[in-house]
Order: sequence, then C-alpha cells, then structure tokens
Amino acid sequence: MEIIICKTKEEASRKAADLVAALLKAKPTAVLGLATGSTPVPMYQALAKDCAAGKISFKKAKSWNLDEYLGLPPTHDQSYRYFMDKNLFDHIDIDKKNTHVLNGLAKDWRKEVKSYEAAIKKAGGIDLQVLGIGSDGHIAFNEPGSSLTSRTRIVSLTPQTIKDNARFFKKAADVPKQALSMGVGSIMEAKRIVLLAFGANKADAVKGAVEGGVSQFCTASALQMHPDCWFFCDEAAASKLKLKKYYAWRAEEALKAELA
Repeated sequence: MEIIICKTKEEASRKAADLVAALLKAKPTAVLGLATGSTPVPMYQALAKDCAAGKISFKKAKSWNLDEYLGLPPTHDQSYRYFMDKNLFDHIDIDKKNTHVLNGLAKDWRKEVKSYEAAIKKAGGIDLQVLGIGSDGHIAFNEPGSSLTSRTRIVSLTPQTIKDNARFFKKAADVPKQALSMGVGSIMEAKRIVLLAFGANKADAVKGAVEGGVSQFCTASALQMHPDCWFFCDEAAASKLKLKKYYAWRAEEALKAELA
C-alpha cells in the first residue's frame, strides 16, 4: 500500500489521474473500475482535459462501475449512470457501449449481479479500480459488517450513509435505502486499486483503513492485503496517520518510479 499525501485535493487528483493515464498509454484496451460521488470528480476532470488535449484516449477502453441505487432509472439525476455520463463519459472519447453500470431497475437482481461479474471476468478483470471511502471506512456500498469476501449483491444502506448522501437529494427521505454494489471480494480482484480521500471528515476512515486492524467494520481495511493499492489523500484526510511522514517520503519515490 502506497500513501500519496498532497496539499490539496486538486494536486492529489492530478497525481491519481497520472496513474490512470499511464495505464491507458501502456494498455489502450484497459478495463477500468469506476466510482461515483464528489471525491473522484476532480480526477475525472483532469482525465477529460488530457483526453481533449490528445494525451490519452479511451476509445478502446472499457469500464464497470462499483454500484447503483436500487429503484432509480438511469435517467434520474441522482443515478450513477447519469452521474458518470455527466462527469466523465460525455467528456471523453469512450464508446458508451463499453461502459457498464449496474441496473437499478433489474427485475431479478440476483441475475443482474451474476451477469455483471461474469462480464468483468470475460473482459479480463479490472486493470485499475478507482475508489472513494466513506466516513465510516466503507468502500463502494460495503457498509460496516460486510464480509471481506463479499461479492456483487444487494445491500441495505446504513443511516450514516443515507445521511452522507442526503446532500445530493432534495431531502433525506428521497435517498434510496438499498443499492446494488460490488463486494469487497470483487474489488480486491482488481489488478491495481486507486483510492481517493479528501477532507478532515475522512481522517478517521483513512487511519482505520491504513493503520487499523483488518476488519469487516472498516471494509477499506481489506486493502491492506492488496498487492498494488495506492491512496491519494490531501493533508486533512491524512492528518491522523501516525506514520504519515514516512508514507509521504516512500510513496513519492514509488510514484516517480511508476511514472518514469
């Protein structure tokens, strides 16, 4: 696990985007795992600028998203399909037929999640998975208590997650109570993982994920066992890390080597 600590979220997002860009240059047919929420937006904006400038291309790439609210159509302005189109897909040269988001309106969710995982496997697996982290340490919608070997499935959201996401809806009562989500075990199969964390409200989650014990009560802690995982944090999110100076020194050297 490498921890990149930057002064601002913009700087951290740019460095994370550089890893994605390097992958696309080395492997134009890369399979990307993508996340939603406000955290990855600056990184998506950086990638869109790179694409517009002709530095990278998504024409041959494919993507699979982590999750989707249950009950929301893709046209709903809070669905994750809508989010991805608005914040990334509409601004890059990717073929939308090669972008995949779980169907929140699936009549048979068991069939939906099974086919979703099968499609990822058929594509060769996720080359690089983008993640955010919840204030309670969850990744995707794998709430505290989720099995660290869990697969893509239906999940019930905690009151804290509903509260955190309420800012995107007119009122908290409008936030869906369930979602379809890739599991921790599914996420861990990605060849490389890039997690973004910004703000003081994520400091406890980052500390638990990086320096706490591996536990289902902080599902991001499972990433300690991943062979190629990168955290990109601003100073506020990294503020409670005991070894942050060491992480910063070591990771900067690792990032330089990776992008050389």
